[in-house]
Amino acid sequence: MNSTNPNAARLPTEQPILDAAFLRKLEGLSLAARKAFPGQMKGEKRSIHRGTSVEFADYREYTLGDDLRYVDWNLAARLEKLFVKLFVEEEDLYIALLLDASASMGFGTPSKLRFATKVAAAIGYIGMTGYDRVSLTILSNGDHATHGKRLPGLPPRRGRAAVIPFFRALNNLTPSGAAALAQNLRAFATQTRQRGLAILISDFMDAGWKEGVRALLARGYQIVLVHVLAEEEIHPDLAGDIRILDSETGDAREMSVTPALLKRYEAALEAFCTDIRNFARRAGADYVRASSGQAFEGIVLKHLHQAGIVT
Repeated sequence: MNSTNPNAARLPTEQPILDAAFLRKLEGLSLAARKAFPGQMKGEKRSIHRGTSVEFADYREYTLGDDLRYVDWNLAARLEKLFVKLFVEEEDLYIALLLDASASMGFGTPSKLRFATKVAAAIGYIGMTGYDRVSLTILSNGDHATHGKRLPGLPPRRGRAAVIPFFRALNNLTPSGAAALAQNLRAFATQTRQRGLAILISDFMDAGWKEGVRALLARGYQIVLVHVLAEEEIHPDLAGDIRILDSETGDAREMSVTPALLKRYEAALEAFCTDIRNFARRAGADYVRASSGQAFEGIVLKHLHQAGIVT
């Protein structure tokens, strides 16, 4: 269910997006992927490559050109053959935060977008302070994708110095336009050469979302779908004759809300959520459903932890 919500037109910039007490809870946590991705810089994730860290991994036979410093001379004396020590190399993980900031995300009290930005802020904070590369991409209209322009957001950044501008960008978001998930996610997959963990936070009220997610899958991303609904959408408090306005298209519809109609709505909503969950399962993606009326901390500290994304 969508409607305009003037009180949620802009996120309050005077309030910190995450308080200091919650940030302390995030210290020491890290983000993890089930599949291995090649990183760009030294980080805290085990790489698919072999490197020269202090953690021994394996041996292989010496070949011409190998560094003699890594030859195991004790083993060579016993076997009369040269073997080179291999070590686990640690690399950073690329995390792509894909945030739906379309007009429908402005619905609810608090708005779905406010809830979504807090979840994104927490995930980004964990990644950046863990020296992973975190990018932010805003999905709010199809203009950039249509004209081949880079989607709005922030490029990959790591380290604590990147946290403040990242929080500021999230705190200043305004819900507007349509998500255009098919064209925006296709554009992201085309424009971004890096592979890693893609976390899509959306209400999925866009007909092209499956096509968009398939574009990410084709590029080799591990995907997490965070499905945000407003409490007013899950438990609508409506009765009698009302006028419903679609906040993205402007289409209006007159209807009489009866108990029977509410039951049909609840069944349709459940089918909608089940379809997303089943799609995620078939695609090997993780699915997390959330209400903007619940404590957002639980999404990060409980649900994403249970999925193995936050460790």
